[in-house]
Amino acid sequence: MNLQLKIALAVIGVSALVASPTALAMGQPDGVPHGKGDTNGHGAKAKAWGQVCKEESRKRDGEGKGTPFSRCVRNMAQATHHKGMAPGRVCKEESRKRDGEGKGTPFSRCVHNVNELRRQERREAA
Repeated sequence: MNLQLKIALAVIGVSALVASPTALAMGQPDGVPHGKGDTNGHGAKAKAWGQVCKEESRKRDGEGKGTPFSRCVRNMAQATHHKGMAPGRVCKEESRKRDGEGKGTPFSRCVHNVNELRRQERREAA
C-alpha cells in the first residue's frame, strides 16, 4: 500500500471518529419520534385502529395473510390514508363467509369498522 492511500484512510477514519459524537450530540430534529414507535407520525391513529379491531381474533385462521386482527388494522390504516376509497374496496380481501367469530362475516365487520372509523374522524374534524 502506498503512502498516499494510507494517509487518505487515516484521514477518513479520524473524521468518522470525530463526526459520530458530534452527530449524536446534536440530537434528532423536531418532529422525529424517539425510540420505538411509528416513524411517519401515525402513532395515535395506530392505537385507535387497534381499539377499533379489538374484537378480532389474534390467532391465524388460514385465510389471507396474517391474523384477523392484523388484517383489520391494515384495512383501517388503508381507509385512513385513502379517504375516498369505498369501504367495500378497502375490505375486498376479507372473506364473505361466516366464521363464527361474531356477528356477520369478516367482510361485513370490516366494512362496519371502516364506516365507524370515518364517522369518528368526521366528529373529530367538526
